[in-house]
Amino acid sequence: MSERPHPAGWVLVPSSERDIAAVARQCRRMVTQRALLAAGVAVLPVPGLDWAADVAVLVNLLPKINAAFGLTPEQIERLAPDRRLVVYKAISAAGGLLVGRLVTQELVLKLVKMVGVRLTTQQVAKFVPIAGQALSAALTFSALKYVCEQHIGQCMAVARQLQLPAPTAAH
Repeated sequence: MSERPHPAGWVLVPSSERDIAAVARQCRRMVTQRALLAAGVAVLPVPGLDWAADVAVLVNLLPKINAAFGLTPEQIERLAPDRRLVVYKAISAAGGLLVGRLVTQELVLKLVKMVGVRLTTQQVAKFVPIAGQALSAALTFSALKYVCEQHIGQCMAVARQLQLPAPTAAH
């Protein structure tokens, strides 16, 4: 990944379109790997296990995506005040529910409710032998990919805003 580690060990926001694209590619690979694992869990005919796995995957993945873009709450706090203002405005404009925030199980559950129809269908489909389990796995994979792709897009939008010149104080 083209993260730029700072001597103190933290990652800076990607500073060019090329860096942003490289971080996004790395995050998408990570998401695909984790979504495939969650889809494997979805095949098991144990009620609720897939929901728990989906939430656990998102609680783990979303902070990693934030960190890769230099957008964890701690990383944002280290920015200069004028850049921090740009980040918060960009997060607000992008509608980033989880960009720059501490990712909690409650926030992830709120996010999962946005794709709730897919996940409810997944629960029902799981009880149809073989075809239903395959559908359940496919729905889990696509729902996780969708949620994470939205989040990656929001992080990219914030990182792009930070490429713009810092605002100057009006005199």
